[in-house]
Amino acid sequence: MKTFGSYKPLRSIILVISCVLIILLTGIQCSNRNAAKIDETPTRGNISIIADASFKPIVDAEIATFTGLYNYAHITPKYVSEPDIITAFFNDSVKVVVTAWEPSAEQKELLLNTQVVVRTTNVAFDAIALVINKENKDSLFTYQNVNDLFTGKLADWSDLDSSSKFGKISIVFDDEKSTNIRYFKEEFKLDGSLPPNFYSVKSNEEVIDYVSKNNGAIGLVSVNWICDREDSVSRSFTDKVKIVAVSHKYLNAGTYSLPDQGSIYDKSYPFTRKINLVSRESFSGLGSGFISWFSSEQGQRIVLKAGLVPATMPIRLIQFKK
Repeated sequence: MKTFGSYKPLRSIILVISCVLIILLTGIQCSNRNAAKIDETPTRGNISIIADASFKPIVDAEIATFTGLYNYAHITPKYVSEPDIITAFFNDSVKVVVTAWEPSAEQKELLLNTQVVVRTTNVAFDAIALVINKENKDSLFTYQNVNDLFTGKLADWSDLDSSSKFGKISIVFDDEKSTNIRYFKEEFKLDGSLPPNFYSVKSNEEVIDYVSKNNGAIGLVSVNWICDREDSVSRSFTDKVKIVAVSHKYLNAGTYSLPDQGSIYDKSYPFTRKINLVSRESFSGLGSGFISWFSSEQGQRIVLKAGLVPATMPIRLIQFKK
């Protein structure tokens, strides 16, 4: 009998060890889950965002500064066209997007029905510039001139200046799904296809390069690419082309404005738009932190330096007289 009884302590030890192992494993799993929850904070984590290719310079600048300040924050941007941004956002492929698009009330309601709350933060004001070849002297367009370009009524430089030798006007833009084209279609209430003298390339850089080599071309680019005079890339672009001044939408044709900060702010330049950060993040994570920082004084100073107009800080206009 004593022989059989000698196994009881052994069984007890095995049972105790098993219980301890279960407790340890459970504790480790819980710890891992909790670590996963707290690993992403407003200033820490690893996320991807999607941005409109038109806004690449300002987005790159904001991310570089933000991640430079917060060493444990890693944000990977992907630059695509506006329709691809909207698709990815609705498919929950990304939590934060940078875009000129703003979800409609119907779109917000659709997402709310799936327990998703959409938050839109306007962080800057941008404009779409018309650029022409350096040799071209026709650098003043009326608002109606631009309308006529998009409706096909204006197709030859001689229609603007009878002495012009540049011939047919070719208009180039950055992508067949470009947000720039969507903007003008909405602005001029256009349906259907563009006139045959409109051509898409692959990027804003290619638009500027094409215009610099073709004296009859007009390019459509985001001011975001050409407005930062302290940036060497931006300067190289503006050195290649000439920026067109456009008349006010409602004032007489004798008043023309370049797409600079002052005319974007007071909308004397007619083709302005918002840059928005749109989020579907369900907690206060890195995406929320980046949005808050972009909207803060530090983030808005980068917007100002880049030649755009800040949306969340007071603006003072200073007029210099010669």
